[in-house]
Amino acid sequence: MNEHLDDLSPHLVWRHFRTLCNTPRPSGHEAALVARLERWADARGLSHDRDSFGNLRIVKPASQGHEQAPGVILQGHLDMVAQANSDHPHDFTRDPIDTYVAEGWLHARHTTLGADNGLGVAAALAILEDDELEHGPLEALFTLEEESSMGGALNLAEGWLEGRYLLNLDSEDRGQVYIGCAGGADVIVEAQLPTSAVKDDEQVWEVSLTGLVGGHSGIDIHKGRGNANRLLVRALRALESSGARLIDYRGGTLRNALPREAFARLALPADEVEDARESLAHLERELKAEFKGVDEGVMLRLSTAESTAREALTPTASHLLVNALHAAPYGVERMSVEVPGVVETSNNLGVVKLEAGRFHLCALVRSLRDSATADIADRFSALFSLIGARCRVENGYPGWTPNPESALLARFRRLHTEQLGHDPEVKVIHAGLECGILGGKYPHLDMISFGPQIRGAHSPDERVEIASVEEFWQVLRALVADLASGQAA
Repeated sequence: MNEHLDDLSPHLVWRHFRTLCNTPRPSGHEAALVARLERWADARGLSHDRDSFGNLRIVKPASQGHEQAPGVILQGHLDMVAQANSDHPHDFTRDPIDTYVAEGWLHARHTTLGADNGLGVAAALAILEDDELEHGPLEALFTLEEESSMGGALNLAEGWLEGRYLLNLDSEDRGQVYIGCAGGADVIVEAQLPTSAVKDDEQVWEVSLTGLVGGHSGIDIHKGRGNANRLLVRALRALESSGARLIDYRGGTLRNALPREAFARLALPADEVEDARESLAHLERELKAEFKGVDEGVMLRLSTAESTAREALTPTASHLLVNALHAAPYGVERMSVEVPGVVETSNNLGVVKLEAGRFHLCALVRSLRDSATADIADRFSALFSLIGARCRVENGYPGWTPNPESALLARFRRLHTEQLGHDPEVKVIHAGLECGILGGKYPHLDMISFGPQIRGAHSPDERVEIASVEEFWQVLRALVADLASGQAA
């Protein structure tokens, strides 16, 4: 499948990306891809090993005469975000990604593409395969479960890697190089809320909020897009005057993706249905106006639902939960003073669930300051303790402190200008690159992050600009060769 990728340039990169598209690899299901890459390495006579977590390293000795050059680590993560449009059945553990080209961009049909970070992985594999390239000692490090928890980086073996320079290939903007990133943590809120029987004069209805763009919860958090969990809660607030009680709720599927859809089933008095419809129609008009030019495809619908539900939250529990969700921290908390134009602290209400009175929320907090991450988590705890919920923090990871004086950065800037004719922008990103974690385990590493132009990451709108992959490959190849030469930056 995806044979057309073999016709794109650079051939080596796209051929490996085709393998990734054809090998299912959502977070936590990378084993088949790891085994396939190990077989590929064996066929090329490249040594490989895994650490105790399962992260994969493939090693290629230096070209003759470059044995004394500093080692280079090419790093990317094997997993991809699994997001599909709700009307498109796709099993990310079994089905390949179906790609197509339109107007110079590669897309996937109705699902995420996996260019994040599949093209970084493909480029690393292409470097290993490129027998015409003069290079020093090479290690390709492929981590697991980056998208779900940073698990691969957090559990990476210490004393395992040997290189001096690390090239993280997980950025998404052509003409830019990243030297710092935000840290973050998952904030988990859980509660068992009281329920009571659905009354004879109540009917079961479903409220749906769909049509949002979605996107990356770090890179896109400042763009003013809608969050389905935030907006559906506004709808639930509007329906409280009609006596609506929550039965269940499902919104968002990943804590690091802006939720595009959310659904709630309600127990609603039969004589309040028409008023509820009018309230939702009015709110939809307001939302379309608020999000004009950004997310104006938003849709609110009230429809009949299966009437098998026997229990709904008590009126008090439903009211308190809706209020708590409405008041919960969300979005950009603060912009950075030290790095103008960059978000310092943010929070995404990524996943919200309610079933049989069991409430679960997972928010991803990001910040350039660990103290701010802790403060947002504490605010969640303080707020939801008012409804008897428990709050905990998981999967915390540190940020990556910028080093503008990096020798690797200076070398990259020179080569970028030589190869492409212009100096790259040096940036700090409000997203969770693995560099901060890797730098904590290997403090001697000099690191940068760069990649091709990817848009719509973490959503079915994900796409990559084909011409930017050519540029990315050109600069990566030149950098690996230059590091082997021993020239000064």
